[in-house]
Amino acid sequence: MTGPTRTAWSTVPTEEERYRPLYARALGLRFVNPGGVLCFVFFEGAVALAVLLALAELVSWWAVPVLPLAVAVMVKLNDMVAEWVVRSAALVPEQERDRFRRQVEPVIGRARVPRTLPGVVVATEVLPGPSWERRPDPSERGPSVARGTARPGVNRDA
Repeated sequence: MTGPTRTAWSTVPTEEERYRPLYARALGLRFVNPGGVLCFVFFEGAVALAVLLALAELVSWWAVPVLPLAVAVMVKLNDMVAEWVVRSAALVPEQERDRFRRQVEPVIGRARVPRTLPGVVVATEVLPGPSWERRPDPSERGPSVARGTARPGVNRDA
């Protein structure tokens, strides 16, 4: 067999492998490295959720073994996708990586700042003075109610 061995891509050193949670070791995770709490949530949390759903009769009792299995499959699939990303990134030559890093680095002081803020309307024409100095147009007001007149549905005696 030629090429790198399976453990050559592993991100977890072999001496630390025995200290990893059983869930991560059982799934053979190499690129995703969940801690103890996350492994607890993945397995025992999925079992507890399946039991609660089954007790509420939202799903059948088959969900109790199937839900943790489905979570384990998704975690393993996520680990495989992470492996593919790392391998494809390793195939990019160093020169291309340096060029990409230069293009991605922000240039401070050269960004254009928009004149408007989100949600703020900027008027381009000059308005005739502040709004409190202008007299409102009578046609803009609604029907006025004279002081002291009774409005329909309002009982002033109470």
